[in-house]
Amino acid sequence: MPELSRRRRLLVLAICCISLLMVSLDNTILNVALPSMQRELHASVSGLQWTIDAYTLVLASLLMLAGSTADRFGRRRVFKTGLVLFTAGSVLCSLAPGLGWLVAFRMVQAVGGSMLNPVAMSIITNTFTDPRERARAIGVWGGVVGISMAAGPVIGGTLVETTGWRAIFWINLPVGLAALALTARYVPESRAPRPRRPDPAGQLLVIALLGSLTYGIIEGPAAGWTSAPILGCFALAAGALAALVPYERRRADALIEPQLFRSAPFSGAVAIAVCAFAALSGFLFLNTLYLQNQRGLPALQAGLYMLPMAVMCLVFAPLSGRLVGARGPRLPLVLAGIAMTASGVMFAALDAGSSDALLLPAFVVFGIGFGLVNAPITNTAVSGMPRARAGVAAAVASTSRQVGASLGVAVIGAAAATGAQRTGWWIIAGCGLAVLVVGTITTGRWAAGTAERSAARLASSERNRIPVNTS
Repeated sequence: MPELSRRRRLLVLAICCISLLMVSLDNTILNVALPSMQRELHASVSGLQWTIDAYTLVLASLLMLAGSTADRFGRRRVFKTGLVLFTAGSVLCSLAPGLGWLVAFRMVQAVGGSMLNPVAMSIITNTFTDPRERARAIGVWGGVVGISMAAGPVIGGTLVETTGWRAIFWINLPVGLAALALTARYVPESRAPRPRRPDPAGQLLVIALLGSLTYGIIEGPAAGWTSAPILGCFALAAGALAALVPYERRRADALIEPQLFRSAPFSGAVAIAVCAFAALSGFLFLNTLYLQNQRGLPALQAGLYMLPMAVMCLVFAPLSGRLVGARGPRLPLVLAGIAMTASGVMFAALDAGSSDALLLPAFVVFGIGFGLVNAPITNTAVSGMPRARAGVAAAVASTSRQVGASLGVAVIGAAAATGAQRTGWWIIAGCGLAVLVVGTITTGRWAAGTAERSAARLASSERNRIPVNTS
């Protein structure tokens, strides 16, 4: 891809951020609308979990495929296809006649969404080649999540109260069409020097692993943890994992490239992404049901209650990007882990939901923590990797986020379904503690050395596979 002017690079960043805003806004608006959906569609708690996890599961299963497909056929082409599918899926969701149809149309959305965020991150990585400039760009990218968290609850609450929950999907139509037009005009096409070959067996194993594990966790409270279907799901997940690891090690072009995980910072970023997004999804799920179902707040007022958390995320996400660019990822990760742990403890041990005097500070602290965590995850995952691996590395990082979101809703939602909400808050606190510990371990000198050696091996492998024209 030719070097672009600074103005063009910033325009490409803005277009990519529009896609992230659309996807992130869809998720935050959906959380506010859950109680309204529950009443109109007569859904159980597990039904609400599926409206979220049907999306995140498909997204997690297809993100890596989307990343490698974009590297092969062109990142702009795949990005545009994703915009079309996500926008069409949103329109279908607004027309869903029942819960089953809504879940199915959310899966259509997810197919499109899988072609957006990781591909957009790959576009950003290949557009911003200077490490410090890239870190700042990723900080802006992370700040968009804060914008969606700030705007989503308020916009969602307003739409639900004035028009109904179906209107939350309409907002994606004008945004999607605008992003599609801007992409066609301004985003340059780019491909990897040596595209990766498809890995259909690995793809099926990933789907089997994530789908069976999540189904078992969500349906376990109702069906019984020791029932044959649930035990069968867990056995299938274990079998898929046992088959996936050795299979991927033997492939030259693996769906999940094992060599990437020889880098401690990359492995740490994956683990941190799972824990951080599990905490976020569980946090939003528990608070949405608590504020509207237990405290009886209308959707808009419930959204306003969560606004302090969203504002803190909006403020601290770009700050985190600047910290990563100036001092590296350790400081924002440590601060993020401390804040997320503290917020979980405030709910679990101090019963922060019992009074606004504790509830609002707990929201603020969690917003600070999550605002700080996103930029170092992305930067650590893609920095130091050969540019030819940018799509795959970004896709693995994005997949980790969605796996975390799926597991967070499944595990913490299962706790809520059985009345053990306090257990859910302790799980969130544990996720924050994991961010703190893993972030500290994987950002030191030893970890940096593993990243350098891993990048050298990947670069050597790439040179050996690409025929060199000496004529």
